[in-house]
Amino acid sequence: MHQKIKVGILGGAGYTGGELIRLLLLHPHVSISFVHSKSNAGNPIYDVHQDLLGSSELCFTDSIETPVDVLFLCLGHGESKKFLEENNLSSSVSIIDLTNDFRLRANAKKGERNFIYGLPEMNLDAIKEAKNIANPGCFATAIQLGLLPLAAEGELNDVYTTGITGSTGAGQSLSATSHFSWRANNIQAYKTLQHQHVLEIHQSLEQTQHNKAIKVNFVPWRGDFTRGIFVSSTLSSKKSLEELYTIYTSYFENAPFTIVSKKQISLKQVVNTNKCLIHLEKENDMLVVHTAIDNLLKGACGQAIENMNIMYNLERTAGLLLKSTAF
Repeated sequence: MHQKIKVGILGGAGYTGGELIRLLLLHPHVSISFVHSKSNAGNPIYDVHQDLLGSSELCFTDSIETPVDVLFLCLGHGESKKFLEENNLSSSVSIIDLTNDFRLRANAKKGERNFIYGLPEMNLDAIKEAKNIANPGCFATAIQLGLLPLAAEGELNDVYTTGITGSTGAGQSLSATSHFSWRANNIQAYKTLQHQHVLEIHQSLEQTQHNKAIKVNFVPWRGDFTRGIFVSSTLSSKKSLEELYTIYTSYFENAPFTIVSKKQISLKQVVNTNKCLIHLEKENDMLVVHTAIDNLLKGACGQAIENMNIMYNLERTAGLLLKSTAF
C-alpha cells in the first residue's frame, strides 16, 4: 500500500486545471491538499468546473498551503518562472510544470531546481530520478511521438507537418478565434512555421538522432471542435511499410499509452484518454505518420499525472485508465 501523495494545484480554474482535479480526485494514490485560484478563492471548485458537482466539496484558495509532495503548475506561460522566483518552496516539494517555461535545456535550471523534459516515451529513466518535470506541449507531444522512432533509427530528414487542434487548446479566456460563432463551420491556419512548440520538438528529435539537424516545417490549424489534436507528418523513407511498423511497435513496446495501429485512426478514439494513436501510410518513398491525442490529457494533465506516477514508482497507468468518448 502506497502512502497517499499530497498534491497542490496552482491555476486550478482553467481547462487543464479542471481536468487535473477531475483525474486526481479518482487517483488511488493521491490526496488533493489545495487548489489555488486568486479570482475564485472561497468558491467551490464545482462553481467553475460544473462537471465536478457531486464529486468534491473542495473550495479554491488564494494561499499556498504546504506541506505537499507535488505541486502542479497550470499557469500562463512565463508565470511559473515568476512564481518560483517569488516563493521560497522547500526543496522537498516536487514541481510538475505545465507551461513552456522550463522545456528547453537552456531554461531548464531555476535556482537549485533542474527540470527534466517529461516525455516518458523518450526520457523514462531520467523521469524516474527527477524531482522537477517540464511537461511537454500538446502539439509537441503529438508530433514527437510520431517521429521519435525514426529519429532513433537515424532516419529523419526534412518533415512537413500539419496539425489541427480543438478550441480548448487556446485556454479558457475568450478571444476572437475561440468564440463558438467564429469556430463553428470554420478552420484557420495560425502561427504558420512559427509555433512555439517547434523548438522543443527540434530539441528532442536532435537529441534522439545524435544531434543531427532536423527541420520540422509545422503548420497548425484551429479546428471546429472542443478537444483533441490530429497531426499528419510527411517525409521521405526508403523502408517498407512492414519495416516501419516493426520499428514503431518495437520503440513503443513498453509505452502503455502509445498504440501503433495498422488501421486508420480518428480523433474520437483518443478524446478523454491519455492515449496517443499512431498510423502509418506510404506511397512510393513518401511516408505519412498520423498521430492523435487529447490535448488536455496526453497533451497536458494526463501526461503530467503519468510523470508523477513514474516519479513515485507507481504503475504508469494509475488513475489514467480512461475510456474514449468514441460515440
